[in-house]
Amino acid sequence: MLTIYNSLTKQKQAFVPIQPNKIGLYVCGMTVYDYCHIGHARVMVVFDTVVRYLRSLGYQVTYVRNITDIDDKIIQRAHDHGETIENLTNRFIQAMHEDTAALGVLPPDHEPRATQFIPQIVTLIQRLLDNGYAYITPHGDVCYAVQHFADYGKLSGKRLEDLRAGERVEIDSSKQQPLDFVLWKAAKPNEPSWFSPWGAGRPGWHIECSAMSTDCLGNHFDIHGGGMDLQFPHHENEIAQSEGATGEVFVNVWMHNGFVRINDEKMSKSLGNFFTVREVLKQYSAEVIRYFILTSHYRSPLNYSDQELESAKQALTRLYTTLRGLPITAESGLDNLYNQRFIFAMNDDFNTPEALAVLFDLSKEVNKLRDKEPTQAIRLGNELRRLGGIIGLLQLEPEVFLQGQPEILSAAEIEHLITERQAARLRRDWAMADQIRDQLQARGIILEDTAQGTSWRAM
Repeated sequence: MLTIYNSLTKQKQAFVPIQPNKIGLYVCGMTVYDYCHIGHARVMVVFDTVVRYLRSLGYQVTYVRNITDIDDKIIQRAHDHGETIENLTNRFIQAMHEDTAALGVLPPDHEPRATQFIPQIVTLIQRLLDNGYAYITPHGDVCYAVQHFADYGKLSGKRLEDLRAGERVEIDSSKQQPLDFVLWKAAKPNEPSWFSPWGAGRPGWHIECSAMSTDCLGNHFDIHGGGMDLQFPHHENEIAQSEGATGEVFVNVWMHNGFVRINDEKMSKSLGNFFTVREVLKQYSAEVIRYFILTSHYRSPLNYSDQELESAKQALTRLYTTLRGLPITAESGLDNLYNQRFIFAMNDDFNTPEALAVLFDLSKEVNKLRDKEPTQAIRLGNELRRLGGIIGLLQLEPEVFLQGQPEILSAAEIEHLITERQAARLRRDWAMADQIRDQLQARGIILEDTAQGTSWRAM
C-alpha cells in the first residue's frame, strides 16, 4: 500500500483518497518575475514524479499548479525593466514552460493564475468577514484575525504564544495583532488594482492559493504540495483561510520537498546563490538534471555541485548503454522481482533513490544475459525502459543520449581491471594499484575493498 509522509501528522501514513481511484493534488507554483532556478526545478520534478507514479497505479489525478502573477516583487521588477506587468509575467511564464518541458515535466491539468481568479478571491474574503475571521483596517486593507482560528499552527507546530513572544509590534500598523496577515491590499498609486466591496486593491499572497485550490478541486481535497519553505507561514495561512471560510477540512495530506543547498546554504534568489535551469542546461542535458534531482529523497536536502551532476551523467550513461542495441517490444515481465521492488520503493513515500537502485540492478541483469539469453535480455530491457518511464527517465533513443558521451566500461572490463589491480597489490605495486583505482573512478566506478574482496558500484 502507498504510504506518504504527512507534514500535518508528522508521520508516514497509508494513503486513502477521498473518492475511490480519484486524487486531487494542488502544488504551489512559481512567482513569475525571473527564470526558474534549480530550487524551482526540484519542486516541478518532484511533484511531476508523484503524479506520474500515482497515474501508473491507476489513479485519476487532477493536478493543479498555480502561477502567482501579481505581487510586490513582480510590480518592482516590471518597474525596473520599464515594461508592463503583463509583458513581464507572460515572458517568464513562457520561459517557465520551456524549462519544465525540457526537464520532462508534464503540464498540470489546471494552471490557474492569480489575476484570473479575482472574483473567487473576493468571494472567499467576504466569507471570512462574514464568519468573523477577518476585519477591515482603517487603511482599507482586509486582514485575517489569526487569534480567531483555534487550530492556527497545527501544520508547522508553532504555538501562537511563542509567535507572539517573538513578534515585534509594527509602527503605524493598522493590524489588530502583529501576526494578522493581509488578505486584500488597498490600492496604491501607480499599482494595478481590482474592484472589491472594500475598495480598489489587490489580493495578498496567501489568499490566492486558497481561492484557486478550492475552486479547482473543491473545499476538501487529497494532497497539497510545495517547498519546505512554504510550510510557514504560507501553508499555515492557507489552512486558516480555507477552513475559516468553509468550515471543512482543507487538505488530508501535506507534502513538502527539501531545499536545494549550496555550501550548506539554501539556494534562493534572495541569497543570490542560485543557478537558473537555463544556465545548468548549457552544461548538462535535461535528463541528467532530472536524474540528479531524483537521486535524493524528496524530503531530504539536495546538495548541488558539478561533481554531483557529473555523477548523475555517468550513472544515466550506464543505463542508456545497457539499452543500446536492444529492440523495443511490447513485452516485459510485469510480475518480475524488479517490478515488485520498484513498486515497494515508490510506495514507501516515493523513495526515488531506492527506485533508481532497482534500475541499476535490472541493468546489471540485462548486461549479464545479453549474450547468454538475448530474448530474456530484450524482455528485461523493455522492463528497464518501462520502470524508468514511470519516473520520467530513459525515454530517449540510447544513441541520441549517448551521442558524444565517452564509452562506458562493461562489467567484464571492470572485473578485468579489478583483477589487474589485485595482482598489482599482491606484488606491492601500490602505484599501479592506485592508478587502476583512479582510472576506474574517472570512468564513474567506485571500488570498495573489504575483507571479502573488492566490489564495485557506479557513481
